[in-house]
Amino acid sequence: MTELISPELVHLDVALGDASADVIRKLAETVADAGRATGAEGLFADAYAREQKTATGVPGGIAIPHCRSEAVTAPSLAMARLSRPVDFGAKDGPADIVFFIAAPAGADQEHLKLLAKLARSLIKKDFTAALRAAATREDIVRLVNEALGLTPGGEAAPTATAAAPASAAPAAAAQSTAKRIVAVTACPTGIAHTYMAADSLVAAGKEHGIDVQVETQGSAGATPLPQSVIDAADAVVFAVDVDVRDKNRFSGKPYVQSPVKRAIDEPAVMLTEALSAAADPNGRRLATSAGAPSSSAPEGRESVGGQLKRALLTGVSYMIPFVAAGGLLIALGFLIGGYDITKYADTITVKNNLFSLPTEFGPQAWGPVGAYLGAVLFKIGSLSLGFLVPALAGYIGYALADRPGIAPGFTAGAVAGFMGAGFLGGIVGGLLAGYTAHWLGSLQAPRWLRGLMPVAIIPLIASIIASGLMFVVLGGPIAFITKALNDWLSGMSGAAAVVLGIILGLMMCFDLGGPVNKVAYSFAVAGLGAASATNQAPYHVMAAVMAAGMVPPLAMALATVLDHKTFNAAEHENGKAAWLLGASFISEGAIPFAAADPFRIIPASMLGGAVTGALSMGFGAGSKAPHGGIFVFFAIDNFLGWVISIAVGVVVTALATIGLKRYVGRKAPAAVEAEPVAA
Repeated sequence: MTELISPELVHLDVALGDASADVIRKLAETVADAGRATGAEGLFADAYAREQKTATGVPGGIAIPHCRSEAVTAPSLAMARLSRPVDFGAKDGPADIVFFIAAPAGADQEHLKLLAKLARSLIKKDFTAALRAAATREDIVRLVNEALGLTPGGEAAPTATAAAPASAAPAAAAQSTAKRIVAVTACPTGIAHTYMAADSLVAAGKEHGIDVQVETQGSAGATPLPQSVIDAADAVVFAVDVDVRDKNRFSGKPYVQSPVKRAIDEPAVMLTEALSAAADPNGRRLATSAGAPSSSAPEGRESVGGQLKRALLTGVSYMIPFVAAGGLLIALGFLIGGYDITKYADTITVKNNLFSLPTEFGPQAWGPVGAYLGAVLFKIGSLSLGFLVPALAGYIGYALADRPGIAPGFTAGAVAGFMGAGFLGGIVGGLLAGYTAHWLGSLQAPRWLRGLMPVAIIPLIASIIASGLMFVVLGGPIAFITKALNDWLSGMSGAAAVVLGIILGLMMCFDLGGPVNKVAYSFAVAGLGAASATNQAPYHVMAAVMAAGMVPPLAMALATVLDHKTFNAAEHENGKAAWLLGASFISEGAIPFAAADPFRIIPASMLGGAVTGALSMGFGAGSKAPHGGIFVFFAIDNFLGWVISIAVGVVVTALATIGLKRYVGRKAPAAVEAEPVAA
């Protein structure tokens, strides 16, 4: 097994900067210089993106930045003992001991288990004290290998015993008279926080006389807790940043839920809260898939605004496949059957087949065969696109109330579509359904009724309430607003259309696939359902949005070609991939560049996106397909003008990027020159 740490990966008593990004960048460079990564920038971008999701500082002056990255060629540990501590987000102050865990994207289980074992060791005070007292880099390597049960060469020591996962505590403990708590810990990467949180909860339980057994759902594998242990527990702790697998196993249990890092910072507080929930007859209970918010959104820290944003983004993410598939099928229908196919599709699909081809209809692109196949494709696409509003509403309900929210959400969305309330009605209906189902799931039902709650009672009552309100109170006013919005778009031309194109271009390039980008994209795809032969404005909006979204990755690819010296090897590799990603309308192709240098890449991208959006609207380009980029050329009206719009925006962003990188100071926070490494 390749050794995880060696002396050249260790920095002792040095200053690596004033911010976490500085330290992470220097440690990424250390890993790359040791030949364990293809490039420092790609590794830094992945690690810093992970750091921005959840700070990696933990109590005791420790930080564990970590990531999985395509740039890593061998699992590695880089370590720094800082002479000037740096804030990594821990509650008790900055960190002076920093371990950078770099794992390949496809790391094997044995290496992942060792990395997880190191993370667990870092909450042990004697181990961290030894790290602070070590005199040489070789001493650090020896201490780490001992903690991992490895020989100095990185091989498993014959006498070493692998640490048992927290979930492997003897089941007999559940029979004691102590209070019993089961927990699940999980973080996005599944390397460090998952296991540190588990050990922190177990240690706090021992200190307070509580039997705690933990299921770690991490990258090193997960051993489910026995159902008998779960059934015997007084309460459940979910310390998670991602979905809990098979959450229904914990049905009926009192529970608390928070981000995984809170279990490291405040394990005793979480255990106390769990026992308080168990002692309260009216406390929160986890119903079978009911009333439980999505576990990817920790309840303990989520604001109402954050909950709304998460629900909307969930609805949009599940809606997009319906829209993308439906839109492309409609575009293929137009290509094969001609643009008059909208007039004849229903009749052809009902009356004709491959053995009785239509001949009596208007001109078709490919004759009778084209008329029939075009009608079939168009009709399938139209039916798929018809799920836009119900799917949006259904999965908003799902985000707020788990599976019991799906049926009421879909029903409310269908009502919104029936009443002409459209996209806005779907949002309102989904929120009504989700919050109603969540409230119903929080009620204390008799034990004999609990099994029926998620599959019958909650969907029935929530559908009546949400859809009833849409019919009786909200549907009409929302339909009026929707019609007014469509009329406004239909009448938009000239300067007003160009201004809208600028706004949409700025939004598409602001966060490259994030919430603002999704709002602009959702606005565009929602309008496709209202497009018609007399209302082409939604097609123009869709074209502007897709064109602007293609600009950032294509511009990054062009910039790496025009100014070879400004970009490192990893960025050149990312640039090669960005050509195809950009051409396919995958804005995320620019994320590696933006993550490494956001203060220059994002403004440059927004500038080019605004230019492209304005030009596309000015040229009157239209897209009948909601996705696909250059590859759905057949669905683009005024294709030449659309391509020119993209090309101009790409050149503007590429030149702006090069100019900012050359003439504007190094990205903040910049890497600080390291002091000489102690012997």
